[in-house]
Amino acid sequence: MKLRTLVVTTTLILLASTAAFSQAKPSTGIPHLAKQGTATQLIVDGKPFLVLGSELNNSSASSMEYMRPLWPKIAATNLNTVLATVSWELMEPEESHFDFSLVDGVIEGARRYDLHVIVLWFGSWKNGKSTYQPVWVKTNQQRFPLIQDEKGKALPTMTTLSDANRDADSRAFAALMKHIREVDGEAHTVVMIQVENEVGVLGPTRDHSPVANKAFAGPVPKEFMDYLQKHKDTLIPEMRKRWEAAGFKTSGSWEEVFGKGVETDEIFMAWNYARYIGHVAAAGKAEYPLPMFVNTWLRQDGKLKPGEDVPGGYPSGGPLAQLMDPWRAGAPAIDILSPDVHVPNYSDWCDWYTQSGNPLFIPESRGDALGVAQAIATAGKYDGIGYSPFGIDRLTSPDGELARGYQVLGQVAPLILENQGLGKMTAVLVDKAAPRSKVRLGDYTIEARFAARAQDPNAPLAAPVDRVAGLFIQVGPDDYVIVARSMNVYFESATDATQSVGLAAVDEGQYVNGRWVPGRRLNGDETPDWRALWFAGDRYSIQKVKLYRYR
Repeated sequence: MKLRTLVVTTTLILLASTAAFSQAKPSTGIPHLAKQGTATQLIVDGKPFLVLGSELNNSSASSMEYMRPLWPKIAATNLNTVLATVSWELMEPEESHFDFSLVDGVIEGARRYDLHVIVLWFGSWKNGKSTYQPVWVKTNQQRFPLIQDEKGKALPTMTTLSDANRDADSRAFAALMKHIREVDGEAHTVVMIQVENEVGVLGPTRDHSPVANKAFAGPVPKEFMDYLQKHKDTLIPEMRKRWEAAGFKTSGSWEEVFGKGVETDEIFMAWNYARYIGHVAAAGKAEYPLPMFVNTWLRQDGKLKPGEDVPGGYPSGGPLAQLMDPWRAGAPAIDILSPDVHVPNYSDWCDWYTQSGNPLFIPESRGDALGVAQAIATAGKYDGIGYSPFGIDRLTSPDGELARGYQVLGQVAPLILENQGLGKMTAVLVDKAAPRSKVRLGDYTIEARFAARAQDPNAPLAAPVDRVAGLFIQVGPDDYVIVARSMNVYFESATDATQSVGLAAVDEGQYVNGRWVPGRRLNGDETPDWRALWFAGDRYSIQKVKLYRYR
């Protein structure tokens, strides 16, 4: 693709707002975050919104010709939100000369298919490297300096310790947010922004450029020390332990305050990335304050690729769970710290990323059957804002796992949003290795038992799935809505062990425009032992149950 050298003028903005955006529907109140009970929700056009998303491949949104045949396939996948890259190099090919045609094309395409957009700003960094900045930035390293390793060798990564780097990125990002406000401030197609992508130092554990070495040997900034002292009793455990081991000092160099070691290098880099990105985010919010998040390349276990479990093997200083405190202290304009979960132990990562009230949003993960299970758990167990597999370009089958899973999740999304944060909903993940899970909801204990194949004699056999989710929503004292697959569900009294629990009525069905439409009344062969619910193995389905007790 040739670089564009178009300067956006009043005429272009007028054309964009009158022609390309003619399908925009005016509304009031920009997208924002709000609390409901213990949950944080994304509010779009005055209503809570559950992101059923997927991310385009990194280069897809660089060509509207490429996107044109993809849009209808994306819409057929039953998602409601597309995550799309905006590249600094294509948006500002010459300094102070902006071309927003690709931004406009993505917004227009999404509107045509009634989809929302989360913009991914690929500015200074992507996956720990600097590959999306303009050529005029890449080729002027004296003005826009790079990180150096221990031997003084430059790496292809812009240093955080440069006002010139930070300010150039901030100006471009502010221009982007201003443009989005001008063309979308009433329609609210764009609902959130990701600022940069999987930042951190790859290779060394920290930046060793002269300016970085000077900062590392100098005092820990007062703003960070003030934060640590103010939040001493609520710090993330790893951060508190590191500070405590060095004596809870209230001033000193980085090694004096946190001790020597790669962990301190990582804390130093986390603070500097946070300050830089927080500045960029604040500049953008000054133009249009949409919710903003940063995403994380997670620490690996090091078994497949030795070294990936230490800083530098994964991007050192990124917004990992153990580094939430320097990120919160340094980047208050960032609303969410988000994990890109391409590793096992999904539930552990969700637990770590919901510490201290951090809202959960998953911008990158799987899009197969396991991914659908994770999406259900994200929304139901962790009160998540949403879920997004990576690579919608290859996940567009209308009868694929993602499309079928999102079709059911979309039906119950209003019910999920109504109950997030209120203690009336939960979810479980079960599989062959951990085939049973018990949770209490209301006055009942619910046990989910993994069943690899359908047991309903009227349901088709399905290929076994590795892991499935069960979503449980209490809609009355004895009434539950359950979404599940490959699972048997049992109920016990949580308040009186002498009572047995029976199934007064079980209906399968679906929600149509938010209204429950019952199908079969299930009993006999469809309710094993007359006390459990059966969920077939071929796809997720919805059942409504009313319970009763007897002795």
